[in-house]
Amino acid sequence: MDLINEPIIDRAKRKHADARDWLTNWCHEVRSSSWENPDAVRNLFPRASILPDNRVVFRVKGNRYRLIVHIDYRKGIVVAVFFGTHAEYDEFNAREA
Repeated sequence: MDLINEPIIDRAKRKHADARDWLTNWCHEVRSSSWENPDAVRNLFPRASILPDNRVVFRVKGNRYRLIVHIDYRKGIVVAVFFGTHAEYDEFNAREA
């Protein structure tokens, strides 16, 4: 998969050092994958939440953080939309992202 909008990930790595390794590994998994549907994402990340319109929420570091992406399965593109603490996520409307 191609990963788009990496500055969101890069900022998260700088701001949240405890999530850096998880995010680095996640980026590697995304680039190494060829997800064709939400089930393929859940096979690799069983705790991921699948939202309408091909959005996915990943729980990071024991649910301390959340990562929201939009996936175009047909084109093989993953777009980072949001990364933040659980509290920041609660303020963010993931369904409209």
